[in-house]
Amino acid sequence: MERKLLQGDKVLWGLLALLALFSFFPIFSASSNLSYVIGTGSPWQYLLKHTFILITGFLLILSVHKVPFHYFKGISILLLPVVILMLFYTISQGKMIDGVNASRWIKIPLIGISFQTSSLASLIMMIYIAYYLDKIKEKKNEFKKTLFPLWVPVFLVFTLVFPTNLSTALIFLFTVFLILIYGCYPLKYLLNIFLVGFLLLTTFIFLAIQYPEKAPDRLDTWINRVENYFNPTLSKDGNYQVQRAKIAIATGGITGLGVGKSVMKNFLPQSSSDFIYAIIVEEFGLLGGIMVILIYLLILFRITVILHHASSVYAKLLIIAAGLPIIIQAFINIGVALNIFPVTGQTLPLLSSGGSAAWVTCIAFGIILSVSEERFSESKVNQNKKVSNPLIIISEE
Repeated sequence: MERKLLQGDKVLWGLLALLALFSFFPIFSASSNLSYVIGTGSPWQYLLKHTFILITGFLLILSVHKVPFHYFKGISILLLPVVILMLFYTISQGKMIDGVNASRWIKIPLIGISFQTSSLASLIMMIYIAYYLDKIKEKKNEFKKTLFPLWVPVFLVFTLVFPTNLSTALIFLFTVFLILIYGCYPLKYLLNIFLVGFLLLTTFIFLAIQYPEKAPDRLDTWINRVENYFNPTLSKDGNYQVQRAKIAIATGGITGLGVGKSVMKNFLPQSSSDFIYAIIVEEFGLLGGIMVILIYLLILFRITVILHHASSVYAKLLIIAAGLPIIIQAFINIGVALNIFPVTGQTLPLLSSGGSAAWVTCIAFGIILSVSEERFSESKVNQNKKVSNPLIIISEE
């Protein structure tokens, strides 16, 4: 039987394509400022880079969505130690690359794109948790039995991401708890973990205040962002980007200034990434801003539909693991531009410029589309039966 090139939820495919195509307008507009400020390259070079990232990203979606989703059980087991080692390497490689703090990235040779290992590590960890919860769903859960296979990897990933990327670490932890709640992990254990985590966080804050020279480099940045959010008049420089984003949104009005006519892109340093939503509203107006929000809400709706029709517990957990962080990230980015949240550094999925974040997002959507397409009759049986050794499925033909 001949297989179609695009399988799975067609509406979701359409929404992803719509986002990707629309992204060229704000990226090209914002990159004209980047080429002027940085003094290297041209808007066309930034646009070509964005095109390359999107093409490779959609190739990733095509490749991943053709993998039967129960294969991700074994894949997550193999990749989990790899991504943890990558996190160790990333955080230990040094603090500066090209003059900026780069302890959250590793640079990919030849193509010159920085890869943010925390994004991939978070996704692999989520997939592993989905597998583990499916594995123990019929067993009596005791905390000591789940300590090493579940909580030790979660603790490692969180502690390695936390020092350099607080917002990603918090999104990761929040999603982990939601997956565990949905997977019926005992609430009393989750409450204990939460209390221990709160105690450790309190201790960390106390020690950071007492010994600031030993604290992470980005601690001052986190504190300044929170202080500027709750007290905007505290520092004009610290609230610079937020104020310019608000001006951009206010300037856009109902219909916007028009494509490429943004003024605030010349004053927003992160106009093509963290604050691209403000540029979208300035150029496309309130209508454009609402359209972007509606697209993400429609993506959430399609993910919910796929979740509802998923044939197994593992499939449902996998959809939450892959899809929920994307939606959370999108609305945090929009919330930052609207000054609902403090500045976080989270990009807008498939709309902001970037490399690794877009690729990891595409891998996650490929997984969701794989679940939505139960195209192998044999896999329907395999998804529901207990696999004693999930590594075996990697060698299946």
